[in-house]
Amino acid sequence: MALRDKVWLFDLDDTLHNASHRAFRELNASMAAYIVTHLGLAEAQAAELRNRYWLRYGATLTGLQRHHGVKPAHFLAETHRLPGLEAHLHGHAHDLAALRRLPGRKFLMTNAPRGYAERVLATIGLSGAFEGLICVEDMQLFGHSRPKPDARMFRVVLARLKLRATQCVLVEDTLIHQKTARGLGMKTVWMQRWLRQAGVTQGVQRRPAYVSRRVRSLAALARSPHF
Repeated sequence: MALRDKVWLFDLDDTLHNASHRAFRELNASMAAYIVTHLGLAEAQAAELRNRYWLRYGATLTGLQRHHGVKPAHFLAETHRLPGLEAHLHGHAHDLAALRRLPGRKFLMTNAPRGYAERVLATIGLSGAFEGLICVEDMQLFGHSRPKPDARMFRVVLARLKLRATQCVLVEDTLIHQKTARGLGMKTVWMQRWLRQAGVTQGVQRRPAYVSRRVRSLAALARSPHF
């Protein structure tokens, strides 16, 4: 397949910017506070439930919607206000240059809501880098949130965009998302740029069979997009 025919699906947090530096801590606290307020749990119970649903479903929202009837729009609006977020985000001109050099079509595919994704991209200087954004609001099946790594959602998104899995490359920091994508026929790139700050230290020197490549920067990917 010619490089110009490739379609790149980029994750956002800890792939295009260092979310572990500040954003994730504030998001986690905001989600736990929402659970305290709306489910009536103690703070420790709320934090445990948030993490359990994130590990099980790939997004806390999915568990809250499925088991507690939480409305996605309300949850996303309340938990992603994050005043002052922009002050803690940092962009790099060389990242935009690398994305522009990378041949093929490029989409953002994130389990975050659209408003948050647009704020982050604008602040780090990547607003114009993508043909389109695929956000958690777009990952709905039969009225329920089905974010990455749900295989059915991947298939639906590909069908909407009229793409074949074999055309696509998923660029991610999260291995379970890559495992699902690879099972559908996509190529995968494991972005390791901020893994240590995210607390991931074991296994980073190994490449699982479902990972096509490991990279530590967008520039490295742009220099060698053939695989």
